[in-house]
Amino acid sequence: MSEERITSALKGLGLSAIDTQVYVFLAKNGPCKIQKIVKELNLEIKILDRSLKELNGIGVISFSIKEPIKFAAISFEELIDLFIEVKKEQAKTMKDNKEKLLSNWKTMLKKDSLT
Repeated sequence: MSEERITSALKGLGLSAIDTQVYVFLAKNGPCKIQKIVKELNLEIKILDRSLKELNGIGVISFSIKEPIKFAAISFEELIDLFIEVKKEQAKTMKDNKEKLLSNWKTMLKKDSLT
């Protein structure tokens, strides 16, 4: 699978373009210090910091707490499994709320038809 297809798939899973770029870089290069990521990806530190926090928050990357701090990506297989679980949970939530959503929809349509 080409890198273009991988990045397209990651964006389709909800990662931003920057988050995708950072994940792919870390997955390909292994654990890296923030300075190396900034240099190699030519990103502003503020943008990279925001991306690293987002990726860490969703469990896509981790970082060492000992000096020097290094960031590492989970494997691509783990990433796919993570997103599969998220999508399953979203589908379950939608299914569980289906009747309530349909009821709200019908109420909204009735209100619109009265005006």
